Amino acid sequence: MILDLIEADPKAAVDPSGEVLAELIRRAIAVKAEVVAADEKESELREILNYGHTLGHAIERRERYEWRHGAAVSVGLVFAAELARLAGRLDDATAQRHRTILSALGLPVSYDADALPQLLEYMAGDKKSRAGVLRFVVLDGLAKPGRLAGPDPSLLAAAYAGLAEAQS
Repeated sequence: MILDLIEADPKAAVDPSGEVLAELIRRAIAVKAEVVAADEKESELREILNYGHTLGHAIERRERYEWRHGAAVSVGLVFAAELARLAGRLDDATAQRHRTILSALGLPVSYDADALPQLLEYMAGDKKSRAGVLRFVVLDGLAKPGRLAGPDPSLLAAAYAGLAEAQS
């Protein structure tokens, strides 16, 4: 599993000259190719490749695209995991595992506590939204992607509070 390889040696996972990063890239490409081959017309399945991207793209927009894509999606992954946890779809340990792994890779796992209203506005324009209803790719367990449509605003706020940082 990709996560096991990263957890075994996070430094090797980001070493551009190492074999671990090359293996991670091979595995990620294989997973993506399998999903795309199974959903050539971009119906529903391919949407799972956007895990973490709903909030991630909103952060990129808010930051005027000065944040790297991977950094913004990292925060989005933590948010999606927290959203799934609070919705009763993901256990605490797996949600925390997101934060632990991403932190070990040197990626951000928190964001501006005051940004949620603007981020919600940007997320409303996300390509996964349908008729103004926010849709998120979440996990129903490790490596079990699902979708969450129209979560209650209080759930979104609680999930965001789990990753928000105070700005000084």
